[in-house]
Amino acid sequence: MARTAEETPGAPHILIVGGGYVGMYTALRLQKKLRKELKRGEVKVTIVDPNSYMTYQPFLPEAAAGNISPRHVVVPLRRVLPKCTVRKARVTELNHDAGWAIVQPLAGPPERISYDYLVMAAGAVPRLLPIPGLAEHGISLKTVGEAIHLRNHVLEQLEIAESTDDVELRRKALTFVFVGGGFAGVEAVAELEDMTRDATKYMRKVTPEDLRFVLVEAADRILPEVGPDMGKWTAEQLRGRGIDVKMKTFLQSAEDEIIELSDGSRFPAGTLVWNAGVKPSPVVRSGDLPVDERGRVKGTEYLTIEGLVRAFTAGDNAAIPDLAQEGQFCPPNAQHAVRQAKLLGDNIVRSLRGKTLKPYAHNNLGAVAGLGLHKGVANPMGFKLKGWPAWFFHRSYHGAMVPTFNRKIRVIADWTLALFLKRETVSLATVEQPRADFILAALDDEKIREAKAKAKENAA
Repeated sequence: MARTAEETPGAPHILIVGGGYVGMYTALRLQKKLRKELKRGEVKVTIVDPNSYMTYQPFLPEAAAGNISPRHVVVPLRRVLPKCTVRKARVTELNHDAGWAIVQPLAGPPERISYDYLVMAAGAVPRLLPIPGLAEHGISLKTVGEAIHLRNHVLEQLEIAESTDDVELRRKALTFVFVGGGFAGVEAVAELEDMTRDATKYMRKVTPEDLRFVLVEAADRILPEVGPDMGKWTAEQLRGRGIDVKMKTFLQSAEDEIIELSDGSRFPAGTLVWNAGVKPSPVVRSGDLPVDERGRVKGTEYLTIEGLVRAFTAGDNAAIPDLAQEGQFCPPNAQHAVRQAKLLGDNIVRSLRGKTLKPYAHNNLGAVAGLGLHKGVANPMGFKLKGWPAWFFHRSYHGAMVPTFNRKIRVIADWTLALFLKRETVSLATVEQPRADFILAALDDEKIREAKAKAKENAA
């Protein structure tokens, strides 16, 4: 049975809020460095997250496009962290001065957890702007659930167009708008355009020429992480595939699924994907932790929380000074999160043992982006790669970085099978309403009973 905080009173208790990159990798590091202490019950580690799995977010576009099974982009926390306690719950309140947190489990009343060390690793959520219709009709791509829904939704839009002769309805269904020209937005539009193009091969009324993909970016370039030249090349490649790339353009309204852009464009669209930035998870503001003007936890180069003792932070929800660029903060990406987590775990061990903490310093390894099957862009260690070589490097890098040997093998198996088997382009939209047919059958039975009762009344 897994050891819980209550079973070993008096032992230092490390509470990790969040089971994403930072949370999981920190716990893995602690599990390795404190192996003997955890076994003897001399220290306790608890992870609290609304999900009992970690999502490898760089694979979400490929999961949405059907290149990887959605189950293979998540890592079950309890399996990889057997020495830690995993609580599927939400932290609703935090008091670090008093050393406790209130968590809301899936069922039952809230619970209070006492702790000695805190790791704030709640990550980030989509940053929505007050744009009419955005909250009602938009979707992001930060969770595996969103990837599954987006895939089913896009394929269902193709089915709508295939099943009707209504010109306006077809035009709306076959228009897909993606807002945000960073990694998430570019990879999402590229992968899903690739998938829909494949799907139209099996349709009679929908052709690739009927599809309309629009990428909207407020800045004057896309993919700033790979540099201006590579970003320009990527935009040209996307336009060559028929994707309308609009830069220096803003989404102004999405009311009634009518897209209005700052360049004067106005058109209906059945799909709106929002990937225009993130903000720290709301949980960081649910307690007494210091935050900056952007809502990020104020961190130090030692990955401690500014002004607090026995409190650590890293990742998307933290403002960590970038020692490689004076006056700048580390950007919110997976590369930094994984590296920070390992040092964070080491610094907690050093703190437990009364040793000096080490600062977080890094060398930028570059950036990679997939643009669909056999297409990509990358600049690893300053080398510029385009097309197939970049795509191969993208897969090699992320295949190596995805956590656990189990998941590496499953992902590689997905990719290998895709070399010999055609891509699946079936919409499973019914899984989002699994009781629909059951309810319909119940209503039908009720109608039959009412009809029989009415017939008896008329006979009488």
